[in-house]
Amino acid sequence: MNVTSSPSSSSPFDMVSGALGQYIPRGGAAAAAGSADSEGDDTARQRVHANPTPGRQEQILGAVNLDRDLRITRCNLDAPVFAGLDAVTGSPFVDLLPPGDVPTVTRRLRQVLETGEPHVARVQRLRRSDGSELVVSMSILAAAAPQEGLTVSLIAMARRLHLYAAETAIGTSLDIGETAQSLAESLLAWGDVAAIDLDFAMWTGEGLTEHPQERIRLRRAALVPDVAWPDGYVTPGDDLPSDASRLLSQAIRRADAAQAIVIPDREAIERVLGSPRLVRALVPGDRAAGVACIPLILDGAPPVVLGVAEVWRRAGRPFDDGELFDLQELVARTSHHVDLARQHQREHMQVLALQRRLLPRTGSDTIETASVCQPATPDSAGVGGDWVNSFPLPDGRTALVVGDVVGHGLGAAATMGQLSMEARALLSAGLAADEVLEHLDETVTLLDDAESGLAAGYSALGSTCCIAVYDPVSHHVALSSAGHLPPVLVPPGGPAGPLAVRPHPGLGAEFALREPFDVHAFAAPPGSLLALYTDGLVEDPAVAIDEGISRLADAVSAVHPWDALQQAARRVVSALAPVHRHDDVTLLLARMIGYRKGDTATWRLPSRDDAAGRARTLVSALLGQWRTRDDTRAGVVQVVSELVANAVRFAGGPITVRLIRTSHGLLCEVGDTGNGRPRLRRNELLDDSGRGLHVVHGLTTRWGVRWTDTGKVVWAAVAR
Repeated sequence: MNVTSSPSSSSPFDMVSGALGQYIPRGGAAAAAGSADSEGDDTARQRVHANPTPGRQEQILGAVNLDRDLRITRCNLDAPVFAGLDAVTGSPFVDLLPPGDVPTVTRRLRQVLETGEPHVARVQRLRRSDGSELVVSMSILAAAAPQEGLTVSLIAMARRLHLYAAETAIGTSLDIGETAQSLAESLLAWGDVAAIDLDFAMWTGEGLTEHPQERIRLRRAALVPDVAWPDGYVTPGDDLPSDASRLLSQAIRRADAAQAIVIPDREAIERVLGSPRLVRALVPGDRAAGVACIPLILDGAPPVVLGVAEVWRRAGRPFDDGELFDLQELVARTSHHVDLARQHQREHMQVLALQRRLLPRTGSDTIETASVCQPATPDSAGVGGDWVNSFPLPDGRTALVVGDVVGHGLGAAATMGQLSMEARALLSAGLAADEVLEHLDETVTLLDDAESGLAAGYSALGSTCCIAVYDPVSHHVALSSAGHLPPVLVPPGGPAGPLAVRPHPGLGAEFALREPFDVHAFAAPPGSLLALYTDGLVEDPAVAIDEGISRLADAVSAVHPWDALQQAARRVVSALAPVHRHDDVTLLLARMIGYRKGDTATWRLPSRDDAAGRARTLVSALLGQWRTRDDTRAGVVQVVSELVANAVRFAGGPITVRLIRTSHGLLCEVGDTGNGRPRLRRNELLDDSGRGLHVVHGLTTRWGVRWTDTGKVVWAAVAR
């Protein structure tokens, strides 16, 4: 009975080598070539790897172990198909590669060393000692602890396996650039240079050209190998010259159908291109002598051309019919992957546009804000539903809102937009932060309820939101959270740290699990810095979430009072956010300024008939000290008088009068203990009720109501 070690105790090299032992005949390559023992020279050896005998001797799997310097420490390449590969212990692995592939493969090897994430199914060429090349599917794995280094598994590619492995590798990303790069790397097995040129609309999210007679604008999406190219040659990210785009699109669209074409030699290439400028732009160096151009076609009626794949060869290596067929088959198989990446890019652009519209525009005289929103990388699940917003409320306060909708893509973006605008509308209407969250909670529940008529095929249950409202007069913040991570506060001269916000299950929780939304009030004197964020900024699989929040607190506390806030926000994000983002990264920084003490005044008056007269006297005296114009003073005095009179008549308890001098005018506030909402009504000729609000409406630029724990505050803005 065979005994093998468990996977947990074996390195990737040992496991691959163990698999090899089941297939390689005893004696290795020498035994495999036993039929040629009488001719045991290099000719017989070459004949074995060029046309291996079917059956047990047609082994296609090999393994190479590398140290951290990428030098070979062990190898198992005994199969006949690997004959001619000089994998010598102690030699650099890159000696097995064509020179043009060395930078790209070295970068991949280093990446696996650093991250531990495997890189699988790369179609790669290897050089034999006789100058010929072997095409393999190469996978790079990190060595199992306690060992260090890498294990590189190699699968020699038969034609059908080559096509399958190439298609598998190409379909692993939703990023247009990475998908095109994978296709170009796969095509390199048939040539010396491979380039992918795609319709410019692939990146912009516009509709693709659907009429064969129209010319497409091409942009280079990928180019291999990764070497220094001549001046003037089109490299990834560059647009092809308009003449080149026209020539390529016309060449592949013969007889109203997109077809592959082959230009066999340098003379024909120069004749077709017609100008030295186009030759410099499209021909990769002086050695390139032939090219095959294969269109990437999306099936339909009519078919849509997504772009062109180009494979270049040196002189003396013409394309035969079988190779051209293989190229067409590979490109045809993978065109749908390119189209999937295009659709993902289009959705990505649409969600980004919505996210940008929700970003805060500017701060105000009483608060400075800065925000950074970095979407998830395009090859991840898609842009998420993170949003951040800050906006001045009509009564002079400022609202800071951050939210994270569950999921990714257009469904999350639609819900994000709905919740963000609903929160803004309710806060502007005067509702407190906890009341707004109650409404958002109900909205999320309704969106998930098929019987409500609001279901959109998407569930946002478990989404989170945090709302902070800053009062620039009292220098206090009222904060309420629905399952969101706690904001970080940096008071002037004090230690930074997360606020003690009570945990909450989030929006849309089951009725039995619902909890009230608490209001956390805290002082934020001028100079305080408040950071609101989403989990993508602080989550790291390698550390606890508390450690991530602690890192954020350290980074925010390093922001100096004289630093430009927007630049500081970018520094914080760049220091904490991962390079490859699987989730959106959002940060909102708010630096509190507030009003100066001399720009505000507050009086408490008893609810008596003489309250209005008392308020007129106090306000008029203060406006005189502020040197307010007479007409403005008269208007403000009248507004305060009417609001105090209404409070005495319709409410009860003590009355609070507050006057604020802003950069745009004056803000009057009258608070009482009543819970009735003042409404502007159309009165009859002899009806005196409600005339005070008509006076207020005529003298102000805006007025409204906000609710408090003890009653309400009616505010009115008067221009200077």
